[in-house]
Amino acid sequence: MGLLPISDELVRHVAVREGVCVRPVLRRVTDRSTGDSVVKALDCGSTLDSKCPPCAARARRLRMTQCTEGWHLSEEPERSERFTQEDELGEDSAAEIDDSPTTEDGENGTGQRRTRSTRRPEGMPDLPQRPREDRTVGTVFTAPDGTAYRPSMFVTLTLDSYGKVRPGRGVPARPDRYDYRRAALDALHFAKLMDRWFQNLRRSAGYRVQYFGAIEAQMRLAPHFHVALRGAIPRATLKAVTAATYVALWWPQMDTVVYGHRTPVWDDGHYRDPDTGYPLTTWEQALDDIDDDPDAQPAHVVTFGRQVDVKGVLGGSKDSDRAVRYLTKYLTKSVADTYTDEDAPDPDYDAHIDRLHDEIRWLPCSPECANWLRYGVQPKNPGPGLVPGHCASKAHDREHLGLGGRRVLVSRGWSGKTLSTHRADRRAVVEQVLEAAGIEPQAAGRMAADVLTNDGQPRFVWEEVPVTQADWAHVVMQSMLDRRRRKAQYEQAKALLAGADPPPVDNRSATPPPAVHSAA
Repeated sequence: MGLLPISDELVRHVAVREGVCVRPVLRRVTDRSTGDSVVKALDCGSTLDSKCPPCAARARRLRMTQCTEGWHLSEEPERSERFTQEDELGEDSAAEIDDSPTTEDGENGTGQRRTRSTRRPEGMPDLPQRPREDRTVGTVFTAPDGTAYRPSMFVTLTLDSYGKVRPGRGVPARPDRYDYRRAALDALHFAKLMDRWFQNLRRSAGYRVQYFGAIEAQMRLAPHFHVALRGAIPRATLKAVTAATYVALWWPQMDTVVYGHRTPVWDDGHYRDPDTGYPLTTWEQALDDIDDDPDAQPAHVVTFGRQVDVKGVLGGSKDSDRAVRYLTKYLTKSVADTYTDEDAPDPDYDAHIDRLHDEIRWLPCSPECANWLRYGVQPKNPGPGLVPGHCASKAHDREHLGLGGRRVLVSRGWSGKTLSTHRADRRAVVEQVLEAAGIEPQAAGRMAADVLTNDGQPRFVWEEVPVTQADWAHVVMQSMLDRRRRKAQYEQAKALLAGADPPPVDNRSATPPPAVHSAA
């Protein structure tokens, strides 16, 4: 009696349970020295549950390790040349904005760099100032009994209110009175606000503050920020910096839609009015008009809300472990899916997402955004094919709702390591255990693309191999089998080192077994 076919759905379910990538990438590796070829299955590396839960879970665990290792350091990490730059922001932070007194924001018509002095919005408080020490670790405090403490901080920052929401649901009580436009603009530029907050904090805290933070969505879908700060900073300073931080967008106004149903056409290096043929105002001309107008106001100003949650945390405490888990809790969720439930859909919540996405889709996200054509302005560095509502930035996508950049922001001096180094550290631990037990591990770099032959050319050539639906189940099941063998080998090595009887290496097939035919 033949084996019954096993559905792809069952294979996926078991793969997720076993922690195996469900979107494997195949590569054929050819050794130019011997001519031998082998096909290897690589993890997709997705960070979202909706795409690959096992890879997303591994990415979250790696971020938790990165956060933990750098938070409560007592010794200065090794400094790179980039770290010593005066205004370094972080390996994962967004680009700086053109808002400070010495920031350049492009060339004007004369070929000179355009600069603008910040016109601070009325009512914004000044930043506190302290002399800065050249250190990244926190100050040590000594209790009366002689115990030394080096506390750090866990801070949560939020945006302002856009209208009353229903408690526990996150949907507006009155959608017609909810300020979706301001919510959309704030979300599109929230990463810039965080960059400015870190700059201001370093000027006010008195040392080179290092941080690990995650941008997440509140239930109302406004972004907020959880951040671990190394060292203790007075709460009054944190709140003063938050109140004084803002992002002013000195952009053309976005109040009036000029081309709602008509679309400007590309002709002879310009976007032109589809009826008259006149070229649209260029980006440089629009900025010149702002500079020439003494009464000009920013197109939008982003500030934080009043709520600032500040907690002191000691290294090695339960509070520290809980904070790391909380900080990374929603990293595997897209912004729109953070609070949705596929098994219990909420029509009101879906409508709230749709309204916010409709604003985000059509508002400009950057000077190069195609949506500027709606307002009669040619984007910066224009080219053919730009269509309003179809900007290439993922910030406009429904699943991101304005947060198109990286969700994790980490300063370069956090742990003295890159994310790739942290990942390599995890592999090295396993390899060291295997080697100590006399078990030869697989050489991670044996087929690396940077391994060269005597002629200076790469020894191993990697080629993409498409994964068809027909062979997907077989590839995933083989990956499950390989994972089981590696795990059993690792457990055997630990048992040998502990002097216990090692468990047998599992050479059986993964469940479901590979000797089956996937369902059509």
